Amino acid sequence: MISGIVLYSIALILILVSFTKDRKRTFQALKKAFMVFKNLLPEILTIMLFIGLSLAILTPEKISVIIGEQSGVLSVIGATVIGSLALIPSFIVFPLGATLLENGAGYPQVAALVSSLMAIGVISYPMEKKMFGATFALTRNIGALVFSIIFTIIIWVVM
Repeated sequence: MISGIVLYSIALILILVSFTKDRKRTFQALKKAFMVFKNLLPEILTIMLFIGLSLAILTPEKISVIIGEQSGVLSVIGATVIGSLALIPSFIVFPLGATLLENGAGYPQVAALVSSLMAIGVISYPMEKKMFGATFALTRNIGALVFSIIFTIIIWVVM
């Protein structure tokens, strides 16, 4: 909460400084920023819809049944797929991982889920493609998948 207030205050102060230096360029920048926001609004609303659906469907109890401690490689793959498709904010992902561990999920399965939730963005791919291009978006997601798998293997070996 406080960090949000601090960041918004800094942004407002910097806009005011910019406004005093060059009103025309400040208005142009604000207008351009608004147009980018307006163009991304459908994708942002879609992502928010998927976040709501993910939070409603993927309860910790349901996930821990699928990715229990003794469920093996298939559950790690399942956790990676669920994490790749779901879109849950980071402030929910980490407590969700802790809850899953408390409910009997295995460390490799939770590592796969959490790392793929945080890194891979199948749902956000269209917006990422629009902003950065298809090649970048696809390369980033494939790289994220590879690193998620490497991370999961490390956790599996260590834990």
